[in-house]
Amino acid sequence: MTVFAYHSSNHDEAVYIQQAAMLLDGQLALYPGDLADAFHPWFFIEDGDRLYPKYSPVPAAMYAVAMAVVGEPRVTLAVVAAVNAFLVYRLGSMAADRRVGLVAAVVFAAAPLSLVTTAVFLPYAPTAALNLLFVVSYLYGVRDGSLRWAGVAGIAIGFAFFARPYTAVSVAAPFVLHALVTTLRAIDRDTLAALRSRSETLPNVVRRNLLTGTFGILFVGVTLAYNARMTGSPLVFPYEAFAPLDGPGFGRRRILGHSIEYTPELAVRANGYVIEYFLTRWMTAGGIGSAAALGGLAIAARRWIDRASDARFRRTASGLLAGTLVTIPLANLAFWGNYNVLATMSDPTDGLISQFGPIYYFDALVPLSVFAALGAVVGWRRLSGRLANLAAARWSDRRGSDRAGQAARVLAVGLLVLGVVLAGTVTASIASAPLERNAAHADKYEAAYEPIEAAEFENDLVFVPTPYGEWQNHPFQYLRNDPGFDGPVVYALDRDPVADFAVIDAYPDREYRRFTYQGEWTPDPDRHVIPKLESLDVRRGGSLAATTTVGVPDRVSRARVRLSSETAGSEYVGYAVSDPEGSLTVDWRLTPEGVVLSGAGPNASDPDPIPIGEDAETVVLTVTLVQPDGGTLTYRQEATVRPAAAATAEGGTADGDAASGEDAVEVIWPPKRSVCPLVRECGTEGTYIPDDPDAHLDGVAFETTVTVEG
Repeated sequence: MTVFAYHSSNHDEAVYIQQAAMLLDGQLALYPGDLADAFHPWFFIEDGDRLYPKYSPVPAAMYAVAMAVVGEPRVTLAVVAAVNAFLVYRLGSMAADRRVGLVAAVVFAAAPLSLVTTAVFLPYAPTAALNLLFVVSYLYGVRDGSLRWAGVAGIAIGFAFFARPYTAVSVAAPFVLHALVTTLRAIDRDTLAALRSRSETLPNVVRRNLLTGTFGILFVGVTLAYNARMTGSPLVFPYEAFAPLDGPGFGRRRILGHSIEYTPELAVRANGYVIEYFLTRWMTAGGIGSAAALGGLAIAARRWIDRASDARFRRTASGLLAGTLVTIPLANLAFWGNYNVLATMSDPTDGLISQFGPIYYFDALVPLSVFAALGAVVGWRRLSGRLANLAAARWSDRRGSDRAGQAARVLAVGLLVLGVVLAGTVTASIASAPLERNAAHADKYEAAYEPIEAAEFENDLVFVPTPYGEWQNHPFQYLRNDPGFDGPVVYALDRDPVADFAVIDAYPDREYRRFTYQGEWTPDPDRHVIPKLESLDVRRGGSLAATTTVGVPDRVSRARVRLSSETAGSEYVGYAVSDPEGSLTVDWRLTPEGVVLSGAGPNASDPDPIPIGEDAETVVLTVTLVQPDGGTLTYRQEATVRPAAAATAEGGTADGDAASGEDAVEVIWPPKRSVCPLVRECGTEGTYIPDDPDAHLDGVAFETTVTVEG
């Protein structure tokens, strides 16, 4: 199966795909009107009648291009992966030579961090492509004195800043410093005097850096303008508007219900673990690749010291690249996200880092790949040279220099093949672990979405559960709405009765369905649920007669029937049944005055009704079966009802067979049904699954019908 067919367990993916669809519709925000709470996507900010994402639109725009051209956003993932590998090749070629560049591209592409991150709709790989384009273009400008490449560098870093400002600054910092230093060196007193007299133009380096800076600042302005459009202030990013204490910095950090006191000591500790896991588990060949990168850094450092040993430009390129290995970790120290990716700091197999790696360090993979390639290529050259010398010293006198050279080449190639196989084996081994973890989540989602995949939606409204609170696409990010909330299927959160009826009133001509499941939805990929997609209908009449029939397993001595409503509070009506066998049928009625349980009260033919309020509410019918030893099994039925007066006020309409006017009542049918051993209420753990004989105990059956009486 495809590991990320239904997206990953990182629900931020849905934000970017939803945002991409919005951009294709020319929208920066969603406008659901009064139904914002019913359609509120994960990580979207509610602002009056609109919902807008906390993230920048730049990565989403990249996905939108593929959606517009070929109808499949995953094409962007492949393009970004290819672009990143190519730019790493160009960067390695500039910092050393083409052979180093080629090896660097392979190292980068094969890293587990790259394999996983470029396969999901997250911003790290697309933003890295922009940062890489800036770095390569800037270095082209330095090498060739090209104003064109300097302009490309400014545009690239400007887009990168718009996409992820903090990341862009951390990558660009060494290059900005280099630009400032080279600019100041180029402007001496004589130059300033010539400029004042207009006898000379600005030096090339100054013009290049000014052009890069101008374009970069221009896009900073675009970013601030976007902020003003979305949040009302150019200095307040949507990210900050969603969670003001979620950005960089120390002290109290908070997002939604999660908060900690983020201290420098905690930052050093958390980032230490993240870097350790990066170098040992998410780098190509793990510790071997990291050791090669360390060797490459040592080689580059020696070239910097021995200036005669290498071209000046290559020293500059490798030096600036090494600088990012300082600025990126320093920036990450001040961001508590690296603490959050660690569920348990000392356990690399838990938390987001176990599935996606050190995502906030993704840009550091670029210099590590280049220096690992430098270390590997130079190391192989030196090793092959030494082998040739050893072979010549041993065999040249007896067998001739040709035989010695051939033997040395065979041995060198053998060692090279052995090294490649070893590195590939280690890489495959460490990459398989996170892929298997993500595959386990994919299996869970595939099972959960089975009835959705089997359904054919044409004009449907589907209510979806809210296991993590009232958020759409969290966790069910595969179930997304069109930006206009008018697609073949519209997904709404299944909430309280008033809210559910409000959605139904807004979509009176749709086919209604309820998506639910049996079990508890948790982040544990091994805890699957049994899904159910059932058709719903709104029944309306002056009086609705309902019948509920439940199965009675063996060894049941008595039963208790109970009917209640939210309006009645703790009051209820009910009755007992002795020695039920086989099945038990309960008759009850819904009227504008209330709900009536036949057989309850002293006058069974005319029992007192349980009142219902003026608004929509839940009416609960339970049938509790009791065994002689006290064990119980409770059938629980929760019906969403409202009087016709509330329906009229909300804009509801009566169907053709129902009574009209205020002397009527409405119910969403069928009710939510659950079967609960030992307790009277068990939530989704006991959701009734009629078509799965293994979902319940033997003898369990739960049928319910309703007819319009008048």
